[in-house]
Amino acid sequence: MNDPVNSFLSHLHRDESGQVLPWMVFLMVLFGGMAGITVDLGHAYVCHRELQSSTDAAALAGAYAMTLSGATTASVTSQVNATSSLTNGSNANPNLTNITVTPTFRCVTDSSIVEAPCSASPTGYNVLQVVQTSVVPTYFIRVLSVLGVNAAQAIPINAVATATPLSGKNTQVNVAMVVDTTASMGQRDTDVNCNNTRIHCALNGVQTLLGHLTPCTASSTKTNCTAFDQVSLFTFPNVIASTASNDTTCPSGNPTTAPYSTPTPGASWTAPTGASATYQISDYLSDYSSNNQKGGSLNSSSSLGIATGASGSRNCTGMQTPGGEGTYYAGVIYAAQSSLDAAAAANPGSENIMIILSDGDANSSSISGGKHSGNVYGSLDDQCQQAISAAQYATAQGTTVYTIAYGASSSGCSTDKSGPLAGVSACTTMKDMASVPGDFYSDATASAYTGECDSANSYSLDSIFTSIAAKFTNARLVPNGIT
Repeated sequence: MNDPVNSFLSHLHRDESGQVLPWMVFLMVLFGGMAGITVDLGHAYVCHRELQSSTDAAALAGAYAMTLSGATTASVTSQVNATSSLTNGSNANPNLTNITVTPTFRCVTDSSIVEAPCSASPTGYNVLQVVQTSVVPTYFIRVLSVLGVNAAQAIPINAVATATPLSGKNTQVNVAMVVDTTASMGQRDTDVNCNNTRIHCALNGVQTLLGHLTPCTASSTKTNCTAFDQVSLFTFPNVIASTASNDTTCPSGNPTTAPYSTPTPGASWTAPTGASATYQISDYLSDYSSNNQKGGSLNSSSSLGIATGASGSRNCTGMQTPGGEGTYYAGVIYAAQSSLDAAAAANPGSENIMIILSDGDANSSSISGGKHSGNVYGSLDDQCQQAISAAQYATAQGTTVYTIAYGASSSGCSTDKSGPLAGVSACTTMKDMASVPGDFYSDATASAYTGECDSANSYSLDSIFTSIAAKFTNARLVPNGIT
């Protein structure tokens, strides 16, 4: 009887099956921690880029605020905070927590990079540096604590940006503001910086732009404006010219849309009237400020104020999204360029600016006279490539083209199956339409196609328009080490 028992016990002693299980548990924890390091550090890198973008925007906004009449360090700091990633800032981001913002003012007198004298700003300074810090919590690295490793519970990050107004000179500009009113712009953007329809938030951004421009010359009065910065509002798809006023009068309503027209590139400008199709909603105007000054509240009776929703009236909400014709850019770009040529001729010494806000996808089947004729203007094919060619034409005419990708996708452009850029994406289309890479912006927090369209200038819409306006007033970023 003892032999079988002894044999069984001896077998158990020699049997090593199952002894690998503790090692497997150990290795799973170890590999989990290593994978966690990769994931958490990658997340921290993305957060740092977002923090750097908002810090750049805050510095530019602050540099612009330094040029305003009566500017103080307190008013500039307030503008910096308003454009930062603080909870109530226009670049608030759920990825960025425990934000601190520290602005530092400097008077730099011995650097060739800083052109504006300290006296150019009422603050007495000509350089502003903004530092933002945040804490990024870890989610996987902390697994290593199971092994007794003192694993980080959070990763601190910081970003620095320095900006200056280049000079006291303010360049007169003619701005053709092109706003997408196709059906997709009626969708809701659930991002914390919008939480409304995309067209509503886009128009709020245009209001921000208007508030940063200089409508009238310094010699103008509250009741008498000598025009300076002029803005014309364009949209697509086409609308019947006689109904365009539906967007610019109260109560407002949708204009009647029409198939996309194809204005001749370089043609002399005459604004369409009557039953003709037009892309222009308002003429070039400088009456958008209530006091004829930069920074004044918007004039609620101005066509620009009404069209962008600044009237505040429930039945006067500004441009909406009639849609119905799909998306096609080339026609509106050529029309806007012809109008800018005429505006510049009427204002010698002024500069032409075109700002295009859209999601970047072009796919219309409603182009007047359009046929499947390959990569040529007016074709039903290769529509995104036609948009890029049109924007490059505008740049060649001396116009600075800024593009704002609002919820652009890394795919799209379904008509672009031939031509040199076959397969181009909606995001790349918006990037290639900009005059230079630095003039391409993307909304950093839009809920549509989040993270699919990245830009070095990824801000909230309000910050994007603030940044663009700052370029008109010659504010720019400078090296952080400047003293």
